[in-house]
Amino acid sequence: MDERRTVKVSKYLSKHLRHQPERIGLALDAHGWTEIDALLRAASEHGFPITRAELDHVVATNDKKRFAVEGTRIRASQGHTVTVDLDLPAAEPPAYLYHGTVADRLPAIRAEGLRPMARHHVHLSPDRETATRVGARRGRPVVLSVDAGAMRRAGHVFHVSANGVWLTDAVPPEFLRFPA
Repeated sequence: MDERRTVKVSKYLSKHLRHQPERIGLALDAHGWTEIDALLRAASEHGFPITRAELDHVVATNDKKRFAVEGTRIRASQGHTVTVDLDLPAAEPPAYLYHGTVADRLPAIRAEGLRPMARHHVHLSPDRETATRVGARRGRPVVLSVDAGAMRRAGHVFHVSANGVWLTDAVPPEFLRFPA
């Protein structure tokens, strides 16, 4: 499978497993899972046929491990704007986590902290390198440090998705460290 097709299939899966399953008549269960056969059938019926081999390739090679397969079911690992409960247990975060952004977002972040916006959670990275890649998607990256240990002690709850992304409801500004 060539790289362009891999990216197209990945984007298609993200759109319909995270944001608009109803657009192709797909139903997600309460935890975001759907049957693979139903997904492949719906994609084909809506003009974007995907083979099982292509789906398996995208799941296996996606650098961010955006999708999880369990038996005959598939779901997005996180990032949903549709209502789902990923049923992730609370987890003890490392002392610091990281968030990649761009400079023009810093004034709002300084005032309000990190908010989930259209998503269910704020996404945090376990290392600066990953946060840098995340921020670079929107321009020149700025990496913020999150005092996750202090947040946890203050009662904030963290979860970690199957692909290693840390999730929390919000990050108040007092727990953020901005670069000089």
